Order: sequence, then C-alpha cells, then structure tokens
Amino acid sequence: METTYVMVKPDGVQRGLIGEIIGRFEQKGLKLVGLKAMVPSEEIARAHYAVHAERPFFPGLIKFVTSGPVVCMAWAGRDAISVARNLIGPTNGREAPPGTIRGDYGMDIGYNMIHGSDAPETAEFELGLWFSEGVMEWDQTISKWFYE
Repeated sequence: METTYVMVKPDGVQRGLIGEIIGRFEQKGLKLVGLKAMVPSEEIARAHYAVHAERPFFPGLIKFVTSGPVVCMAWAGRDAISVARNLIGPTNGREAPPGTIRGDYGMDIGYNMIHGSDAPETAEFELGLWFSEGVMEWDQTISKWFYE
C-alpha cells in the first residue's frame, strides 16, 4: 500500500469542488487518512513548490496558492500515487481527457484546481510538509471489496 498527498487548490475550494473531488477518490477505492483545510503560509508554499523556484511563474504560483484556503488530503491504497494522478489528469484542463478532474472542470494551466504527488519521494516530502503531525491509521472494512 502507498500513501499520496493531494491538495484542492484555492480555485477548487472557491468553486465548491471539494466534495466532488473527495467523492471521486473515495469511489475509486482510495482510503482517506488525512484531511485538513488551511490557508498556506508563504513559507510552506515556497517549500512545497521549491522545485519550481527558478521558473518565471514561481512568484505568481506562490501568490495564488496562498490566496485562500486549500484542502490538504492524504490518500492510501494500492499504487495510490499513480491512481491519484490518473484521477486528476494532465495539468492543462483544456487538454485533459473527460472523466478526469481537470478534464471535467478545468480550462486553464494555472487554475487547475488540484495537486497530486508525482512520485514516492515527492509524496513522502509533501506528506511530511503538510501533515507534520502524521496521518491516521484505521481499518476500512469496505476495502476488501476493492482488492482481490
């Protein structure tokens, strides 16, 4: 089993998509093991997006992600990182396939509603950054119906 970090960004929160997004992950069979809402500090936003620090869009990205509340989530399941990335879809909503979150609700690259870890190392870093207190351990009785 694997755990990944997923964040509904300020535009997704403002558009009222939190429930829809959570529902898609639950319906797929991932288990919610961490959930909180917050307005990110500039410090945590800079740490999260440090890989983009030298890119020209970095200042705007930090301003955007700190502009309002985000919903931080930790999802667990078999291949959770790739499963989450497939649910989310490509960055550009105009090019994302229907059925993905970005394909169904996105029209832009910058306002793309959601972030998901792209690799195990990234997930470990992001979960530690956003859930420094750790995530929950619990038995989901229905999970036996998702895996053979």
